[in-house]
Amino acid sequence: MIRTFRLALAAAFPLCGFAAPVVMAQDSMSLRLAANEPTPVKHKPGKQNTAKAKSKSSKSAEAKASKGATSDKNAGKPVQIASFGDWGAFLAEGGKEKTCYALAQPKERAPSKLKRDPAYVFISNRPGENIHNEVSIMMGFPMKNGAEAEADVSGTSFDLISKGTNAWIKNPAQEAEFIKALKKSAKLIVKATSTKGHVTTDSYSLAGLSQALDSVERECRKAPTAQSAR
Repeated sequence: MIRTFRLALAAAFPLCGFAAPVVMAQDSMSLRLAANEPTPVKHKPGKQNTAKAKSKSSKSAEAKASKGATSDKNAGKPVQIASFGDWGAFLAEGGKEKTCYALAQPKERAPSKLKRDPAYVFISNRPGENIHNEVSIMMGFPMKNGAEAEADVSGTSFDLISKGTNAWIKNPAQEAEFIKALKKSAKLIVKATSTKGHVTTDSYSLAGLSQALDSVERECRKAPTAQSAR
């Protein structure tokens, strides 16, 4: 079984009171959960095919490099469009693509003396990819790939799955239910274990979340600006 999650690549920087991640959602990461996935058999090319293989490989590498350069050129920095309670609404545009997302940082972190990077929860829309209310959590520390974590909303638990320092709702079919629960609640609690065995708990305030999501929804319905679409 193969599960593919879209990851909004992020680098933290201060913006309008939030240490907001720069969303560059051009890439996707594959999280392979099958332990016995077959490994493809590699065949060595014969002498006559070696030159052709190298030529094809070179062209493929050049095409990927060119595509990557275009993506970096078109990637836009996020702009905070509104703030509601403890949540911010952001917009990032690049080329004809746009990403709108609501973001918050935890109000409390335990253990309080444990050293780690900032954490975030962000809920994103990418209309160009038909992505709506995708939940991503940046934990601020590495976890074992595929390890389970937990998000608790008013006593209702949702399983998370991790890769590196990031986590997502384990069952994507539950994302709509998760968002609905968040809108009705006051607090989100995220529990996870680091690769060093530290059990952590991050508590997020949900004040302003509903308004932030409404703002994100409205913004992503708009066509990309003329400047970003060039």
